[in-house]
Parts: sequence; C-alpha cells; structure tokens
Amino acid sequence: MVLYFWIYWAILGCILSTQYYRQFRDRELRTSQLETQLALAQLQMLRMQLHPHFLFNTLNAISALLHKDADKADIMIARLGELLRTTLESAGTQQVPLRQELEFIQPYLEIEKARLGDRLKVRMDINPEVMDAPVPNFVLQPLVENAIRHGIAPFARVGWLDIRAHAENGMLRIDVQDNGPGLSPEQQACEKAGAFRAGVGIANTRARLQQLYGPQHRFEMKNGTTQGLTVTMLIPAGESPGDERVETLLSETMQPATISG
Repeated sequence: MVLYFWIYWAILGCILSTQYYRQFRDRELRTSQLETQLALAQLQMLRMQLHPHFLFNTLNAISALLHKDADKADIMIARLGELLRTTLESAGTQQVPLRQELEFIQPYLEIEKARLGDRLKVRMDINPEVMDAPVPNFVLQPLVENAIRHGIAPFARVGWLDIRAHAENGMLRIDVQDNGPGLSPEQQACEKAGAFRAGVGIANTRARLQQLYGPQHRFEMKNGTTQGLTVTMLIPAGESPGDERVETLLSETMQPATISG
C-alpha cells in the first residue's frame, strides 16, 4: 500500500508539473505575441508619420515654384507621382535591396535639382557588392532630405551631397554627407549625449532602426573635419535578427498603408 501511495503522488506530481509547464509556455507565447504586435504597430505608426512629413515638404517646394517656373514645377509633379507609385507598390514591406532604395530616391533628387538648379550636386560611391544588401524601406530619403534642407538649400553656394555605401566588418555602412555648416557645438554635445532633438524624419529613422535591429546597429550624426555633416548608419549586412519572423508577420497581419497615413 505504501508503494502505491508514493506511486500515486509521483504520477500526480508529474501531471501537475506538466500542466504548470504548459501554462507557463502559453503565457510566454502570449507575451511574445503581444510584444511582436506592439513592435509591428510601432513600426507601422512610424512609417505613416513619415509619409505626410515628406509630402508636406515636397508640395511646399512645388507650390513655391508654380509662379516662378511652371516647367520645373511640372517636372516636380511628375517625379512626385513616381515616388507615390513606388511607395504604394512597396507598402507593408519593411526591407528592400539597397539598389531599390537608391532607385527610389532618384525621383526625389530630381525634384530637388529642379528646385535648386546648379546649386545641388550629387555624388554616389556605392560598392557593387552591397547593392543587394537588405535595408529598411524608405530609409535613405529622410537622410538625403535632411542634408539638402539644412546643409544645402539655405545657402547660395554650390552644395555637395555624397552618398556612400560599403561593407565594413560584416556590417553595411551607409554615409550621407553634405558640405553645409554641420551641427552647432550645442547640438554636437546633445548628439554625443543622445539628447539631440532632430526633425521628424531623423527621429523616425532612429526609431525604426532600433525597432528592426536593436543593439545590432549604429546611427550617428557627426561634423566633418572642416565642414559639413555626415550621417552614418551601420546595420547587419545580411538578414537582421528576427527579420524573417517580422516579415512573415507583416505579410500576414498588416494591410497596405495609405500615403496619407
């Protein structure tokens, strides 16, 4: 009888332990799902915030040109149409090949060239080996826009915009550099302390990179040795951690975003 008694309690203990473990795993799974849904919602919210900001600035530029140079305004409207079409086609996609991202910013650069004329010069130095590396969709445009808006457009001299990309220690490094005044000493101090309050485009870019890559990325804004500002972004050269899971969930749970957000 004593033997049966201990066998009974042993079996009961195993059953209770198994039930507890299943409940624990279920709670862990639900917590993980909630965290994933929150991350996806934050990513989508950030993307929707970015589109109206970009459209507002572009439409402002077109409006300023309408009564000065109708032909240039017409070119800008056509290029804006190209941008909107590309944005709609890639809605819901968090990552694209670098070559596609470079193609995407071409109409934007043409818009700015139509607006600024010979005052804007663009140089690209892209290593062919990284052309197919995955990058966050729509990540270059706010960096380029920031350089043109703050480092080139306000000044009468010729402004240079350099876009570089290459592999560096297993990472993809992208630099966007202008020859403008750069950050003020106060802004530099805030940037080093992680307290620099950038515009919505840069702020959203920082947040998206944090959501997608966590600690496995670097994003910094730094003055050149003589002039200008360089924005540097380092991200994993291949798939980012959890990226396959994020892309799968995006395709299953997200509806395409509208341009107006």
